[in-house]
Amino acid sequence: MDYRMHNNEVEEVDYVVDEIDVLDFVMDDVEGGGGDQVVYDHDMVSKVTDTSCAQARRGRDIQGIPWDRLNITRESYRQTRLEQYRNYENIPLSGDAVDKKCKQKQKGGNYYEFFHNTRLVKPTILHFQLRNLVWATSKHDVYLMSNYSIMHWLSLSHNMTEILNFSGHVAPTEKHAGSLLEGFTHTQISTLAVKDDFLVAGGFQGELACKRLDKHGVSFCTRTHDDNAITNAVEIYDSLSGGKHFMASNNDGGVREYDMEIFQLINHFHFPWPVNHSSLSPDRKFITVVGDHLNGLIVDSSNGKTIASVEGHLDYSFASAWHPGGQLFATGNQDKTCRVWDLRNLSSPVSVLKGNMGAVRSLRFSSNGQFLVVAEPADFVHVYDANLNYEKRQEIDFFGEISGVSLSPDDESLYIGVWDRTYASLLQYNKRHKYGYLDSFM
Repeated sequence: MDYRMHNNEVEEVDYVVDEIDVLDFVMDDVEGGGGDQVVYDHDMVSKVTDTSCAQARRGRDIQGIPWDRLNITRESYRQTRLEQYRNYENIPLSGDAVDKKCKQKQKGGNYYEFFHNTRLVKPTILHFQLRNLVWATSKHDVYLMSNYSIMHWLSLSHNMTEILNFSGHVAPTEKHAGSLLEGFTHTQISTLAVKDDFLVAGGFQGELACKRLDKHGVSFCTRTHDDNAITNAVEIYDSLSGGKHFMASNNDGGVREYDMEIFQLINHFHFPWPVNHSSLSPDRKFITVVGDHLNGLIVDSSNGKTIASVEGHLDYSFASAWHPGGQLFATGNQDKTCRVWDLRNLSSPVSVLKGNMGAVRSLRFSSNGQFLVVAEPADFVHVYDANLNYEKRQEIDFFGEISGVSLSPDDESLYIGVWDRTYASLLQYNKRHKYGYLDSFM
C-alpha cells in the first residue's frame, strides 16, 4: 500500500484530496447559511440529527442533508461528484482502461432497505486505502473507530460506549510469552476486526492489540519491527480445532497467524510485496493474498507456498473475501473492479463487477452466500445477488467517505460507516423480507 497517511484531525488532512472533499461546498452552505445545528447533548442529539426509516419514507434525506435549502439539487450534486471524483491509482489509467472494457451490472435489486442513520456515531479513517473499520457482531452491536477510540454502538438503545482509547498508554493486563508488557503509547489504529468476544486492532507502526470483550483491559500486545510495517488488515476466524485465531496482513510483506487462546504466533509467511489483505477459505486450506501487485495469490495455509495466482486486475488490490461455499472468492482492486473467482478454474473470473467512482476497498459475503457487498471509497455500496450470478445489484447511494461496511452474522443488518466533516454517521440497512402470509391480514 501507499505509505502515506493523514492525521486524525480533519483540518490537517494531507493526503489525496480527491478522495476526501466530498460535500465541502454543500457543508459550507449548511454551516454558513443557517442550516441544521448539531446539538451534542446526549439526550437531544438523536432527536435532532438522526434519520429514521419513517422520516425517509416521508421524504427526508437519509443523511439529513437539507437539499431544499441549498443552491444545488441532490441530483445535480451527484452528477458533479461522478464527473469530478478522481480515483487514486498506483498504476496510471488503470481505472480508465476498465471503464473502456467493462460494463456495470444491472441495477434494480432491493435486498436491504434503509432503517436508521445516526450522527451521534462519528466514524473516522486513518489511511485512505484502508477501510475495514466497522464490524457488526450482531444485528444490534457494532464496533468502529472514532479518532483514537474503538466505540461500541448498540442500535437497540442508541447507546454508545468507548471500548478502548489509544490516545494514551495501552498495556496488556495478562502475561503471555512474547507480549510487550510495556504496551503502546499514542497508537494510530489503521485496521480493526471484531468477532464474537474477540477484538484485534492493528496499528500504523505494526502494532497489534488483542482484547477479549468479556474481560477488562487488553490481553496481548505485540508489534513488528520493520520500518514500513503498517498493519493493513486483520481477520479473526475459528480454527479447525475450535479455538479462535487471527491473521494479520502487513506492509512488510508478512502474513502472520496467531492463536488467540494462548496469544502465540504460529505461522509467519513472507511475500515479495506489501500485503494489503488476506483471507482464509472456509475449509481453512487456502489463503487469498492480495497487495501491491497486479496478481492475487492462493497459498497453502499450512506452509504459505503459492498454489496458484489470479490474473486480470490492472492495479493493486486491497480487499478479498471467500464465499461460504468454499469454491468462490472475490478480490477488490484500485482499478474500480471486484472480480469473483472459482477455485476450479482460475483462468478467468466468474464475473467482473465495476464500481461507479473508485477502488473497491472492502468486500463482504453474506453468511448464507446469497449476497456480496462491495464498497467503494466513497458514496456507493453495491449489494450483488450471488444466486443470480452477480448480474443484478442494489446500489446504496449517499455522500461521504466509507470507513467500512459490515453485515451482521445473521445477515439481517448491513452497517456502513460514513466519514465526513459535517455528516459523519453510521447508516443501518435491514434485510427485506417477503411475508406473504402476513400481508393477507393487512
